[in-house]
Amino acid sequence: MFTEQEEKFILWWEQNRESQKKSLKEFMKGLSKGLAISFAIILIVVIGWYKRANMEANAKMSTAVFMIALLGITVFMAWLYQNYQWEVHEQQYLEIKAKRNKENKGN
Repeated sequence: MFTEQEEKFILWWEQNRESQKKSLKEFMKGLSKGLAISFAIILIVVIGWYKRANMEANAKMSTAVFMIALLGITVFMAWLYQNYQWEVHEQQYLEIKAKRNKENKGN
């Protein structure tokens, strides 16, 4: 037996499957998570939590390279989160469809 919520989800996902793959909303959520990680890295560097790593970074790496790396981490996290959310919805959709097919074969 299917709940009303499952039926609504199936209809919504069938209509929005392709648009959700390129969803700006999910990308922005992931961007905020990536920015949080980048902010934590900057905080660790500024505080000087690991002194030897700070000495190595100051001696061998420029600030521009560090900022580009943080930007890369942020964008990658946004992309990863967006794809993860799409996969979660797709998995839920496939599970509900399999459940429906199983019930239809049983009848």
